[in-house]
Amino acid sequence: MIESKKSIEFKFERTIPAPPDEVFDGWLDPKIPGNPWNAAEKFILDAKVNGLFYWSLKGTSHYGRFTEIERPGRIQHTWMSPNTLGLESIVTLTFKEQGEDTLMTLVHSGLPDHELARGHENGWNYFLGIYLEQFGNGSRKEFRWEEAHPCEEK
Repeated sequence: MIESKKSIEFKFERTIPAPPDEVFDGWLDPKIPGNPWNAAEKFILDAKVNGLFYWSLKGTSHYGRFTEIERPGRIQHTWMSPNTLGLESIVTLTFKEQGEDTLMTLVHSGLPDHELARGHENGWNYFLGIYLEQFGNGSRKEFRWEEAHPCEEK
């Protein structure tokens, strides 16, 4: 008997007051708060097709491989961590011009239907909120792990 494994997907949209090329470039720049590379204690980032990434925060490792990079419209990469139960999932970002702004969409798909994987919803919302701030009033919000993961014990 083959057991069916249900997967879940999260979709997030943000309108960012900047052109798509700036939003795209900022997402891959570890100096810009709000992207995963910026919050990492350790990271490796080779942002090209078949390039690998690794980042670690609070002892939790995340890693994957870039499968598509089409500046300034699309980034796609695999995503694995203990919170995906070691299974490969897919993160797809698109950047679409909306007047003078950019509609940035992040879809994280292929996640196992598990409490740990559902934590990605809070995490991505937290990171995207900080990222949006970088293009607004210029503030630099400090990363706080507890805000992104409120259910975890300290």
